[in-house]
Amino acid sequence: MSDCHGLGDCEDDRMQRIYEYVDGALSRDDLSEIKAHLETCTECSQEHDLECLIRSVVRRSCQEHAPQTLKERIIDRIGHIKASGSVQADA
Repeated sequence: MSDCHGLGDCEDDRMQRIYEYVDGALSRDDLSEIKAHLETCTECSQEHDLECLIRSVVRRSCQEHAPQTLKERIIDRIGHIKASGSVQADA
């Protein structure tokens, strides 16, 4: 059972409000309300921290580039496959 009572006791609603908080999509009053709630509710605070971590990992992953050697190996392999005629069309 949830110890979250400040946001309507509904996990879906609670998570939506946390997403809006992380996105910066709340009014100033709502922002203050959610911030205060996160300071007192362990469960919501953990959900908030997890969401921030996930977004950080996704953001970092989207900025990484494949090494040039990998790109070259892939292009070389595609060239070999095309040259050998082993590419088959899907039926």
